[in-house]
Amino acid sequence: MFEYKLIKKDSKSMARRGTLTTPHGEIETPVFMPVGTQATVKAMTPEELKELGSQIILSNTYHLYLRPGHKLIEKAGGLHKFMNWDRPILTDSGGFQVFSLKDNRKITEEGVMFQSHIDGSRHFLSPEKAVEIQNSLGADIIMAFDECAPWPSEHDYVKKSLERTTRWAARCKEAHQNTDKQALFGIVQGGGYEDLRIQSAKELVELDFPGYSIGGLSVGEPKNIMYDMLEVTTPLLPENKPRYLMGVGSMDALVEGVMRGVDMFDCVLPTRTARMGTLITMKGKMNIMNAKYAEDLSPIEEGCTCYTCRNYSRAYLRHLFKAKEILASRLATWHNIHALHELMKRIRLAIEEERFMDFRKEFFEANDDYSAYK
Repeated sequence: MFEYKLIKKDSKSMARRGTLTTPHGEIETPVFMPVGTQATVKAMTPEELKELGSQIILSNTYHLYLRPGHKLIEKAGGLHKFMNWDRPILTDSGGFQVFSLKDNRKITEEGVMFQSHIDGSRHFLSPEKAVEIQNSLGADIIMAFDECAPWPSEHDYVKKSLERTTRWAARCKEAHQNTDKQALFGIVQGGGYEDLRIQSAKELVELDFPGYSIGGLSVGEPKNIMYDMLEVTTPLLPENKPRYLMGVGSMDALVEGVMRGVDMFDCVLPTRTARMGTLITMKGKMNIMNAKYAEDLSPIEEGCTCYTCRNYSRAYLRHLFKAKEILASRLATWHNIHALHELMKRIRLAIEEERFMDFRKEFFEANDDYSAYK
C-alpha cells in the first residue's frame, strides 16, 4: 500500500526523481503539497485543486482535533470523505502548533498540556493521542509527535529536546494501529547544530520508519543554516524512503531543497500571500496592489497556463483586490498554487533529463527576488 521508488538520481547533486505509492494514488516526486489546515485549501475546491495538478494535500491534526473533532471526521468516513478529496492526504502531528503556543503549554515527558487558541479550554496531547487522532482522520501519511525547539535555542536544550523526540517517536510507532493503510514518518530535529542533526537522524533511522520528515527548520533561522542542516541530514536518511522538509514553500527553497535530496515540501506561503495580493512568478514576486498595474491588461505571467492567466489581466485582479472582492483571493490562489506545481514539474523533468543543475542556474539568473546559496 505504501512504497517509494527511486527513478533517477542527478549525477551532479543530491536531487532525485521518484514515485510514492499510497492507498489513494501515486505521487510524482519531488512534490509540493498545498496546505489545507482545516480540511480545506483556502479559496479552492477539491475539483479545482485537481485541475491545478495537486497530487497530495496536507491537513492539520491540532486544528481538526479542536474543531470539528477527529471522532466526527471518523464517523463521516475519514478525512478523505469528509472533505471530498480522493487523492493522498498527509497530516502533521500537531506538535509544531502546540509548541508555538509558548506560554499556553507545559511540556512533560508524557506529553504537552496546552490551552486551545479557540476557547481557552485545556487539552493534553501525548504521542499516543497524536497517533490516535491521526488514525481517526485516516490520512495516507501521518507524522510522529515531536518537540520543535524554537530558534534560537541553546545546544543543551536542543539536545534534550531531540532525545525526547526520539523517545516520543518510538511511542508513536508502538501506538500506531493502521500500519497497512497509513505510513508513519519520524521527524528529524536538532535545530541548527550539525552534531544534533546527525544524532537525531541516526536514532530515527534505527527505528525504521517508512519515511522521514525534517522538522525544526524554516522557523526563523537564516536560509544558509537551513541548507547546511539539509546537507548534513539527507545523506543519513535511507535512499529507498521519502524525505519530507516541513513548512518550506518559497521557490528558491524548493530548488535548493531538491538539490539537497528532499522529495516532499509543504507550506501555507502560496495561499497566504495570494490573499494579500502577492503573486509568485518564475521571475520573482509581484505585488498586484502596486499602482503600475492599474491599467496593465497583460496576464500575471506571460506564458503561464493557469486559469487566472488564461482569462484575466493584472488590471482586473488589482481591481478585485481594491474592491475587496472574494474572487480576488480565489484567482490569486489559483495562480500561486499553479506556479509551484509548474516549478516542481519542471524540476522533475530536469532531473530526468540530467540537467537539474543547469535548470537551477537558469532559475536564479532569471529570478529577481532570489540569489543562489553558495
